[in-house]
Amino acid sequence: MDEIEFVRCSGTNEDFIENCQLLDMDLDRRVGKVIKREKYEQFNQLDEIKEVVVVYVAGKAAGAGAIREYQYNDIDNATELKRVFVRDKFQGKGIGTKLVLELIKWAKELGYKKMILETGELLQESCHVYRKVGFNEIENYGPYVSMPESLCMMKEL
Repeated sequence: MDEIEFVRCSGTNEDFIENCQLLDMDLDRRVGKVIKREKYEQFNQLDEIKEVVVVYVAGKAAGAGAIREYQYNDIDNATELKRVFVRDKFQGKGIGTKLVLELIKWAKELGYKKMILETGELLQESCHVYRKVGFNEIENYGPYVSMPESLCMMKEL
């Protein structure tokens, strides 16, 4: 496999922004007929994201993801995994797992004790990656409490 490079940056990175647009198109295609995604938009704003990792393979943007300090009172000292997506051409090569592990590493360096995330059972590949790296299902947290189609997970760091 070609050389993989992880670049830490912020939510203003153009490759990250493009990756998020591709993620939204993918989600619309995969779950848009089942889930009304508009209600999630308020939780996916990029202007609050300061810690982003873009993964490059042979110099080409292959995917990205982010962490963001969790701001609700129901879980302490946590960061939330956000906007993780590997572009179609690079899927199935273990890049998603390596990307999530890189984001976990950064979260530990920043002193977080827990990482949480929201996904959905319809996104089986994502759920597989998260379980593989040690995330376990938890009750829906914060803004997702009243969204039964959401699946929330947590990993102790």
